[in-house]
Amino acid sequence: MPASRVRGSGGFGPLPLRRRKGRRYARIGARVLSLARVGLLGCCLSASAAEEIIESFLARATTENPRHTEADVLVCRDGSLLAAWSEFYGGSRDDAPARISAARSRDGGRTWEAPTTLQENSGRANVMSVSLLRSRTGDVLFFYLQKNSLTDLKVYVRRSTDEAQTWGAPVLVTADPGYHVMNNARVIQLRSGRLLAPVASTARVWTKNDDFRTSVYLSDDDGRTWRRSPTSVSAPKRGAMEPGLVERRDGRVLQIIRTQTGYIWQSLSEDGGETWSAAESWGIESPESPATLAVVPGTGDWLLVWNPHVAWGDPEKTVLGANHGGPRTPLAAMLSRDEGKTWGPRRNLEEDPASTYAYTSVTFHAGRALLTYYHFPVGGKLLSLKFKSVPLAWFAGERR
Repeated sequence: MPASRVRGSGGFGPLPLRRRKGRRYARIGARVLSLARVGLLGCCLSASAAEEIIESFLARATTENPRHTEADVLVCRDGSLLAAWSEFYGGSRDDAPARISAARSRDGGRTWEAPTTLQENSGRANVMSVSLLRSRTGDVLFFYLQKNSLTDLKVYVRRSTDEAQTWGAPVLVTADPGYHVMNNARVIQLRSGRLLAPVASTARVWTKNDDFRTSVYLSDDDGRTWRRSPTSVSAPKRGAMEPGLVERRDGRVLQIIRTQTGYIWQSLSEDGGETWSAAESWGIESPESPATLAVVPGTGDWLLVWNPHVAWGDPEKTVLGANHGGPRTPLAAMLSRDEGKTWGPRRNLEEDPASTYAYTSVTFHAGRALLTYYHFPVGGKLLSLKFKSVPLAWFAGERR
């Protein structure tokens, strides 16, 4: 009840009536105060909810399905989340049989519905590694790898025009021969509308000297046809691996690269991904592990998620893949307001030394970063898939 009405209704008539009214108004006043307190409590609860970190296991590994990895998340128009990932069912090696599975969450990632199959295994080995992208046209593009052998790995894309309910036929992205790796959550669309799919290619994988080189596949017709950039990028030892891309405010495109040097490397394109500068160190320490760099919509801030701990061992084992040059723990993040010139404080998303974490996806929604990454206990054989929703203020160490 408005306070003006309370103040303007008393003081006349016999004393008993005034007392009754006084008691009545006292009760009304108490109710108003109670409602005010509830309102304040509601504000506190709302602020608390805004600062809440939400986490869940999107898919837990079992002996039948020992690996759930390389995911991405799409925010649907109804506000639900669609997650898709590699579900291995014949072992946990990179060449073990796998399909692409998907699940929805209607409560911000706290719980997930039963998974369904998004892409059956169409390769002689597997299908894996998902990128989901909503094009400017409104269509949803679903990218994945089809693995046939150690010399034959291809990237495909399928299109949905009905909000990921049905999918069109696969379109080949990497028509060139060879083994083409594209990590999960890697495809971007430039402000021009061009699509860029970054890959690391080699003639044959799992050799002593794989000599990976990165290049970018480009599409100017919303993913219907693709061509390869005329230049490729190299790096020492095993080569330039698992690239990621962001578009800068000035229109140039930055490529970050996994290497065996103890640092993330970088390359720059000034023509929309057609040609690339020679790669060099980005100055951020990292073992041989993929980093994920994403641009926060609206602010242009950069969010980097990576493994920062470098501890090089036997170089020969490193080259052969038995040692990644440091553990994939902790899983850390930091924010840059000036496109990587300076960085805010490092914050650990996961820091249990008994587990490792990698192959992160980042999707931004409603002031939050929605992340997925694998959770792999050290010495174990089961890789589960974890989801975490983090308020953006958390990365800067702020409270709302």
